[in-house]
Amino acid sequence: MGVWKTDQLAPVHVSTPTSGMSDLAAREPTTVLGVFKGVVSHLPHGRALSIKKDGEWVTHTWQQYNEISQQFARALIHVGVEPHEVVNVLGPNCPEWLFTNMGSIMAGAVIAGVYVTSTPEACQYISAHCDAKVVVVSDKAQLDKYLSVVDQLPKLKALVVWSEADVPQETNCSVPIYSFSDFLRLGENVEARLLDERMAAQLPGHCCTLIYTSGTTGPPKAVMISHDNLTWTVAAAMNTLPALGDAKRTVSFLPLSHVAAQILDIHLPLAIGSEVYFAGPDALRGGLLGTLQEVRPNFFFGVPRVWEKMMESLKEKLGGAPEGLKKSLLTWAMVQGAENAEQSQYGVTPRLSLSFWAADYLLLGKVRSALGLDECTTFLTGAAPIAPDVIRYFSTLNIPLYELFGQSECTGPHSTNTPDKWKIGSVGPEMEGTKTRIDSDTGEIQYTGRHIFMGYLKDEAATKAALDDDGWLYSGDVGEIDKDGFLSITGRIKEIIITSGGENVPPILIENALKAELPVLANVVVIGEQRKFLTFLCSLRVEPDVVTGAPTDKLDKTALAVAKEIGSKATTVPEAQECEKFRKHIEDGMARANAKAASRAQQLQKFFIIPREFSLDGNELTPTMKVKRAVVETKYNQEIEDIMPNRF
Repeated sequence: MGVWKTDQLAPVHVSTPTSGMSDLAAREPTTVLGVFKGVVSHLPHGRALSIKKDGEWVTHTWQQYNEISQQFARALIHVGVEPHEVVNVLGPNCPEWLFTNMGSIMAGAVIAGVYVTSTPEACQYISAHCDAKVVVVSDKAQLDKYLSVVDQLPKLKALVVWSEADVPQETNCSVPIYSFSDFLRLGENVEARLLDERMAAQLPGHCCTLIYTSGTTGPPKAVMISHDNLTWTVAAAMNTLPALGDAKRTVSFLPLSHVAAQILDIHLPLAIGSEVYFAGPDALRGGLLGTLQEVRPNFFFGVPRVWEKMMESLKEKLGGAPEGLKKSLLTWAMVQGAENAEQSQYGVTPRLSLSFWAADYLLLGKVRSALGLDECTTFLTGAAPIAPDVIRYFSTLNIPLYELFGQSECTGPHSTNTPDKWKIGSVGPEMEGTKTRIDSDTGEIQYTGRHIFMGYLKDEAATKAALDDDGWLYSGDVGEIDKDGFLSITGRIKEIIITSGGENVPPILIENALKAELPVLANVVVIGEQRKFLTFLCSLRVEPDVVTGAPTDKLDKTALAVAKEIGSKATTVPEAQECEKFRKHIEDGMARANAKAASRAQQLQKFFIIPREFSLDGNELTPTMKVKRAVVETKYNQEIEDIMPNRF
């Protein structure tokens, strides 16, 4: 499997090994449409998609899902979208997102989601980069982003708005704007034959989806995911976690532009015929619990921050219970849960415990019921590292939380803990049909399999840097594999920050933007790994010692000019640290940088002015003057904890 030429969206050969790997690795390739046709044929009147409107759940069957998607596909053909061209979608999780997704695939197009938190500039970059022909948005707020940049998108043919009320009556827009229902009607006169030909022409090796992911030193890269990547990865996930195949209900709340939501909320339900319930837009602001209590999902995936918030809430409620018999019983029950979890770890011979079953029946089950997770058989977390203590806490409630590992470039998962192969603190063994190796020099985790992406769109250099000629992906993560085959992540070669909410944040871009706004800053280090929000450490520009060249605490001319401009009398770093005018100046610069950030996840909230500029002698800089992030974070750990007291 060679590196695919990434300057065009064309098919790539799907390699299915006949020897040396499992039957799963040699599974017959298929397209997303092949899987979709199967579920529509098998469950035409089954419940597929449900969303709450005006307090009531409104449901689409699989047949309705199919019909609306086909209408959307015919409309794309009508406006001139050709095979392998791109459709962007920007909106919250809802049936229309999935109709847009499947309709685009039916028309032979490639779907690329855009995060709802994206700025107009980020929207313009993505749509221009992938030469999007149609952009579908949810409402006026998202439409306005594109109206402000539409003149910079010369290849755009149409804008579509889900909400009919948000279509402007008059506009100077250079492309037509349709409501979703009006757009569907455009395809009424398109011959069924044309759509049938589009669907029949698709191959498992065609690109199906683009996942835009952040880079460290440049704009986002488009990860090209094929039909086979998606269908094979779902099959591998079901093989690894068989309980997923029995799931009847799931809750969709993570952004559908993220690869995890693509797999779990779109493509897994196609394979098993499960019903997807869409949580409201307030899901991550407290509304998720109510949806879980109503839906009672059969599996649940949450990024670490979701589980952390749930743990914080439970600790507050359970810990705040009045002293007495009930609280004593709950404490006893949680001890039984913890002991059961220890006995469930891989390599430990489990012992049946009547005490545990009694604890679960009398108390722990009631806690799960209060969370809406009493009918859940599979609990998953990923997209960012999670503290083992969080997993241990939920294990006391008989909620075995299985951590998995992967990335967009491997279509989501590569390894995962399972009920029979579980070690807290690891990310489990590799999925069947994949291979993993650790680079002996760097410790980098590298892996291969049919889940590995096609390449980065229009970026051959980045593709070759990420994939070798034999199809091994260089993950950028450092890790170890123990004697039982369990993978553990010990660090990151790449400098992308992953917040506790699973957001990928490129620190260099933010740091450069901040320094551009604040010339008074000499160095900036963004902090946010496994944190709720971003903050930064900064050093001020100072005069060097005339003999040693080491930084002094005296502000240099640039910094003094800034001090004069803002009315500060500070002439040294300690004085600037104590000066409210200096702090206000940095806060204002931070606000300006935040206004230009690509998303809310990339916005900064707090900062700390360090007392000494980075230097070679201080060991904060390499010989080529690059910042040693780990050294800086260790040296100023207490200051970081003071402004970010809670990691989770």
